Amino acid sequence: MIPTLQPASQRRRWSALALIVTAQFMVILDVAIVNVALPSIKTDLGFSQTGLQWVITAYAILFGGALLLGGRLADLLGRRRLFVAGLALFAASSLLCGLAWSSGSLIGFRALQGLGGALLAPAALSLLMTTFAEGRERNLALGIYGAASGSGAAAGVLLGGVLTSYFGWSWIFFLNVPVGAAAIALTPFLLRESRADLLHRHFDLAGAATVTGGLMLLVYALTRATSDGWSSPVTLGLLGGAAALIAAFLTIESRSRSPLLPLRIFRLRALTAANVTMALVGAVTFSEFFVLTLYVQDVLHYSAVQSGVAFVAFALAVVVTSNLAQVVVGRAGVRTTLTIGLTMATISLALLARVPVDGHYFWDLFPAFVLGGAGIGFSFVPVTIASLTGVERSDAGVASGLVNTSRQIGGAIGLAAISTVTASAASSYAHAHGVSATSLPATVNGFQMSFDVLGGLLVAAIVVAVAFLRPAREQVEEAEVTELREAA
Repeated sequence: MIPTLQPASQRRRWSALALIVTAQFMVILDVAIVNVALPSIKTDLGFSQTGLQWVITAYAILFGGALLLGGRLADLLGRRRLFVAGLALFAASSLLCGLAWSSGSLIGFRALQGLGGALLAPAALSLLMTTFAEGRERNLALGIYGAASGSGAAAGVLLGGVLTSYFGWSWIFFLNVPVGAAAIALTPFLLRESRADLLHRHFDLAGAATVTGGLMLLVYALTRATSDGWSSPVTLGLLGGAAALIAAFLTIESRSRSPLLPLRIFRLRALTAANVTMALVGAVTFSEFFVLTLYVQDVLHYSAVQSGVAFVAFALAVVVTSNLAQVVVGRAGVRTTLTIGLTMATISLALLARVPVDGHYFWDLFPAFVLGGAGIGFSFVPVTIASLTGVERSDAGVASGLVNTSRQIGGAIGLAAISTVTASAASSYAHAHGVSATSLPATVNGFQMSFDVLGGLLVAAIVVAVAFLRPAREQVEEAEVTELREAA
């Protein structure tokens, strides 16, 4: 029998959740907020067109590459400790980004910011997991967490546009400093320290080196693929090096007594299916925001602020449905809720695949934005719940790092692939119709093809969810067995 918590304990837990969600929102926000400011950054710091991508890439490489490492360090060294360390590094590097005096300094500080995010994100999710027991309350907490994760990208476009237009691009980074400082000050009062209950504290150095190097090389290879092409010797060499490092990592983990990523957790069918689904959803959401931002700015000629305001409908839909999703999960189960969300998002992309050259916001974008935001809200929450279902507390950090890695790597792959699809479709249209590949009809045709491809990825995600996630009845039975086991 679990004792009833006193109101003060209840308040502390929900206050802790507010702190965790704020930190997660800050990290996700920073992935998108920079995009709108890139033209101003290019002008002020003298970036070349090819060098400008490194403002995004430097962050993505360290963030995506070190998430698994951050998750396991949280388990071993203490989740609250890593949470504070990640916050401190993220806030300090944000300040340095805002003060950057050259293109090279900004790229270096963005890399540090990505590392801070990689320490912070899995520690935040694992703290949520250990603060709330599996079941209704954790699902409610994950609904709120999912709202922050799902709406962060859309909010980043809005906030980036406003700050860049009225205050200057430095403020997109300065904003993180007071938020990070306040979160660090509140952490000792709201979050309890927790770590994996292990008989040893050995660290898998070889595993950490190979997986971090492999994932960082993979993200870099995907970035180079967008500019050099998938068949270029540089891209192929980088992809081969990444594959070799990741293969070495799996070999090391299968033999290690204290693995960075215990391969046994993949015996959890829900966790494996959830991570595959999260990679597909990450590929779609990263790419969709990228293509939509190009469409509203390059085709509809929206300003930075107008672009941000356009995404408000998307962000609000995510926030509302993320909080509804935990209720639906409680009644219908993870598989049904996830399938509903993925289906809504697929229909949204089918609508976007028809966007015209002379598009109108309320007729051509608004319905798809609301439906797509609702689909993301109903997808992020159940897939996150599934990724943590049945995971032992000793593996909370690594499971949290894994699902974050799946989203980030999926997003990197999706963005690289969809950039190629967009360019290829535009070129094919231009060749067939005797126009320039940069003309509006060719550009829009490339966007339409991209939305079709992204819709296909979501169909694949639906197949994975239906085939490998258990129905609600089996989930309830499994939860009851787990509760009896813990009580015994």
